[in-house]
Amino acid sequence: MREITVTAENFETEVLKSDKPVLLDFWAEWCGPCRMQSPILADFAEEHDDVKVGKVNVDQQMPLAASFGITSIPTLILFRSGKPVSKRVGLQNADELEAFINE
Repeated sequence: MREITVTAENFETEVLKSDKPVLLDFWAEWCGPCRMQSPILADFAEEHDDVKVGKVNVDQQMPLAASFGITSIPTLILFRSGKPVSKRVGLQNADELEAFINE
């Protein structure tokens, strides 16, 4: 499954009402670790049809990022049944992503 862009406008549909767990990546174009995280997440999304992977650009979606207390990026938040259940801050490799979604 491809990554999706999540915005304030589609957050409810894509995240809160998702029938799958959702892994949200809060990122910015100017962030070096975010650029390193991007291909890892793209591969992860392609390999996992059971998890929806979304990307939230913090510069374009400041109120959405603020609502989750995002102060450092990249920040990954895992949602299950529309609720945030876990958070990781910083670059995550493929093995760490696997462990994260299986917590």
